[in-house]
Amino acid sequence: MAYINSNTHSEPILPLHSHRKTQNFAVGIGPKIYLRVTEKYVLAIVIIAFTLVFLGASYLPSISNQDDVVVRAIRNVESGFKPVVKDPHGHGNGEVRADHRGHEVEKFNDKAKSDIEIQQEINSMKAHLELNHKKMKTLESRLQSVLKTHADNHPKANDIPDIKQKKPISDVENKNTEPAAAPFDVAKEEDKGDYTGKFFNPEPEDPVAKERRSQVVEMMKLAWDKYKEHAWGHNELKPISKRGHSSGIFGGNTAFGATIVDGMDTLWMMGLTERFNAGRDWIASQLNFETPSDVSVFEVNIRFIGGLLSCYGFTGDDVFKDKAAMIADKLLPAFNTPTGIPLALVNLNRKTGKNYGWASGGASILSEFGSLHMEWWYLSKVTGNPVYYEKVKRIREVLNSLSLPNGMYPNYLNPRTGKWGQTHVSIGALGDSFYEYLLKVWLQTNKEDTEAKRMYDTAVKGVETHLLKTSNGGLKYLGEYKNGRVDAKMGHLTCFAGGMFALGAQYSDNEKHYMDLGADIAHTCHESYVRSATGLGPEYFRLDGPNEAVAQRQNEKYYILRPEVLETHYYMYRLTKDNKYREWAWEAVEAINKHCRTPDGFSGLRDVSKPNSAKDDVQQSFFLAETLKYLYLIFSDDNVLPLDQYVLNTEAHPFPIASSEAWKYPVQ
Repeated sequence: MAYINSNTHSEPILPLHSHRKTQNFAVGIGPKIYLRVTEKYVLAIVIIAFTLVFLGASYLPSISNQDDVVVRAIRNVESGFKPVVKDPHGHGNGEVRADHRGHEVEKFNDKAKSDIEIQQEINSMKAHLELNHKKMKTLESRLQSVLKTHADNHPKANDIPDIKQKKPISDVENKNTEPAAAPFDVAKEEDKGDYTGKFFNPEPEDPVAKERRSQVVEMMKLAWDKYKEHAWGHNELKPISKRGHSSGIFGGNTAFGATIVDGMDTLWMMGLTERFNAGRDWIASQLNFETPSDVSVFEVNIRFIGGLLSCYGFTGDDVFKDKAAMIADKLLPAFNTPTGIPLALVNLNRKTGKNYGWASGGASILSEFGSLHMEWWYLSKVTGNPVYYEKVKRIREVLNSLSLPNGMYPNYLNPRTGKWGQTHVSIGALGDSFYEYLLKVWLQTNKEDTEAKRMYDTAVKGVETHLLKTSNGGLKYLGEYKNGRVDAKMGHLTCFAGGMFALGAQYSDNEKHYMDLGADIAHTCHESYVRSATGLGPEYFRLDGPNEAVAQRQNEKYYILRPEVLETHYYMYRLTKDNKYREWAWEAVEAINKHCRTPDGFSGLRDVSKPNSAKDDVQQSFFLAETLKYLYLIFSDDNVLPLDQYVLNTEAHPFPIASSEAWKYPVQ
C-alpha cells in the first residue's frame, strides 16, 4: 500500500480556529478588573500606551545585557569546563550533590559550572528573551486593534467604570467562594483563568466526600513536593533513594520532567496554582526533548503531548501549545512507513523509527498507534496545522481497509505490509486504549466522527462475543484471546473497561446491559483488591482454579500505583451515584497510604500478597496524572469536570468537547 505524503496537501483538512495568546505571566492568579464596555477603549489606550513607553525605554538595554550573559555562558562551555568527580577518598573541593544517576559529583562554583548547568541557564535566558519579544508584539497588536475599534465606534466615556475583583485560587485553601466566570463566548483577555472554580474545584456538598477529597489533595502535595525536592526536572522520583528516576520509555537516562508535565493538570484542577506556576516555568525554559536515545511514541504522546494540550485547554497559555507541537514534530519520523502506520520508537537525534523486535516480527502495537487520535486531532485544531490530523486520519483509513478476524482487532499490525500479525486479542495490555479512543474521539468531536463510533460498536461486539467470560465463582472477566482460545487471566490494565462500558452505555440502545457489564467488571476488579493482603490489586490475576481474582505467578504480584480500577470506580459512581464506589475508592486510599506511602513520596509494591511487601522505590508519573486525579474526581460533585464538557485521554488528561462551553475557550 503506497504511503501518502501528507506534506503535499496545501489546503487544511480541518476548519481553522483563531485563538488568543496568553500574556507572559502565569494564568489563573491575581485579581481581575472588569469594566463597562463603553469605558474599556479609553482606559486600554492609556494603559497600553504607557506600557509601550516603559518597554521601549527598557527593552533594548535588557536584551543587550542578557545577550552579553548568553555570549559569556557560551564561551564558558567552549572553554571546556568539566565536572570534577569526587574520588573514593573524598578529595576535591566544592559542595557535594547528587547527579541524575545518584552519583556524587562536585558542584561548580560560579566560575566553573557544568555544561548542563550552563546550557540550562542559556535555555532559560533564551526563553526569557523570546517571551519579551512575544509580549512586545502582542502589546503592539492590541494597541492597534483598540485604536481602530475606538475610531470606528467612537464609544463615550460617560460614567465611572464599575470595578469588580475576583480572588485567585488559593494554594492553601482548596476552595472557590467567588461567583462563576462569565460565559466563554464573551470572555475577554483579562478573564483568563477565572473559570477554574467553575469546572474544577468547587467544594463537595457531602461533608464526608469533602474531607476525603482533602486527603487526596494532601497526597498530591506530598507527591509533588517531594518530587520537586529530590528529583526536579527528572522524569520520576525514587522516594526511598531520594533521587531522580527514568526508564527506557523516556529514552533511558533523560530528564524530560515527565512528572511535571503529567501532573500539571491535576494541580490546576485542585487549585494548587503556586505549584502549577512552578511547573509552567520549568516547561517554558527547560523542556526541549533532546536526547540521542529512542523514545516511545505512545508514552510521549499520552503523557507529554496530552498533558501539555490539557493545560493549554485549561489556560490558553501558548507555551503549552507550542511545546506540544514541538514534541509532536519530533515524533513525525515514526510515520515514515509504507502504510503510514507509525513505528513504536523514534530516535530523536537520527530522526528514525523502529519497532520492538518481540512484537510479532517487528509489528506495530494496536494500543499504541491506536491511541494518538485525540491528541493529534486537537493539536491540529489549536495550531491550524493539518499535518497532525492527517497522520491519524491515515491510520484510520488503513484500519478500515482491513478485514477483522472473527470480528476482532488483533494486537499487532505490520507497518510495511499492512497485514495483521499473530492473532492475539486483548482489551488489556497491547489493546486497551485503542478501544477507549474510538469512543472518546467520537465524544471529543461532539459526536461528529461517526466512523469512530461505528468502529467502537463493532469492536465491543467482538469483545463480548469472544473475550467476556464468567468464572466458576460467578465473576465476569475479559480474558485474552490466543491461538483460538481464551486465557482466564485478567490484567489490572483491563480493569479500565468497566468505566468504558458505562460511559458508552449512555449512548447505546441497550444502556442497562452495558451499565450492568460495567458494574460486573468493577466488582471483579474490586475483588482483586480485597483478596490481597495489602488491599491493592496485582498486575495480573487469574479466574480459574480454587483462588479466583488472585495472582498466581510471582512476576504478576506487583502493584505500581496503577489507576485503572479507580478509573472504573469513578465512571460508575458518576453515572450511578451508588455510594459503594466511593467506599471502594476510599479503601484504596487507605491501602495506598498504609503500604505505599513513605516520608518522601509514594512507591509501588513488589508483592501485594505480602502485608509487609518490599517497595519498588518508584513514584510513577501516572500516579499524579491518573490515580490521584480519579480519586479527586470520585469525591467531587458532577460540576467538577462535567462529562458533557470534557473527555479524558488514556493518561487522564482532560480535553474539551467540541462545541461545548469548555471548547469555546481558548479555541474560537
